[in-house]
Amino acid sequence: MIDVHAHLTDPAFIDLPEVIGRAKAAGVIAVVTSITDPADLPRAKEIIERYGGYVYLTVGLDPTLLSEEKLSAFRTALNAAPIVGVGEVGLDHFYVRESSLMETQERHFRECIKAAISLDKPLVIHSRSAGRKALEVLYSEGAERVLMHAFDGKSGDALAAAKKGYFFSIPTSVVHSEQKQKLVRLLPLESMMLETDSPVLSPVRGERNEPANLVHSARKVAEIKRISIEKVVETTFANASGFFRISV
Repeated sequence: MIDVHAHLTDPAFIDLPEVIGRAKAAGVIAVVTSITDPADLPRAKEIIERYGGYVYLTVGLDPTLLSEEKLSAFRTALNAAPIVGVGEVGLDHFYVRESSLMETQERHFRECIKAAISLDKPLVIHSRSAGRKALEVLYSEGAERVLMHAFDGKSGDALAAAKKGYFFSIPTSVVHSEQKQKLVRLLPLESMMLETDSPVLSPVRGERNEPANLVHSARKVAEIKRISIEKVVETTFANASGFFRISV
């Protein structure tokens, strides 16, 4: 299994060597860690250097960091370390609701999309309470290699995006999230990947999440789809390795 979205730079992972050890023991053969603030790049570089060939990096920009300084630092960070993708980037209409700030957020999102296309890197998208709008922006910018992370929008919008070749990563919270379960029922397995979003979106509410828990996503997808967990693992692995162009 490949955990396509985690945040290993988070201070919650003070025991990172043990976390990585448990992930490997659980059958996770690669983790894609994402930073959402350029200030986290030094720690991210330490991690991918220490766990080269196992942990891969995407560089993003939190949609609530709306300063021009952060946008500039994001652009610089894209070329300051080996990355397999751009993200997470996107829209957040849960925390940002003022119209002028939403306009700034969309402008920054479009800049992030253009940066990914120019670098020929895939996009990992945050779209909290803004699923349809984020997809509309992606379509308008001509984005093709897209992973919608922990999508909380309508399943119909997700299905339309899947038909365009977009992927959706299913977090470990699918164990208890009816919305995520509905998403799994509707989407084809060929459009899915697996994620933990560690340290959040745990399969057990209130507990710290970690990549070793990825098997909970695989099991729940298999249960909902009424297929073998081996089929889920095989297909999501192929999707993830091809999308990020990583060999494991």
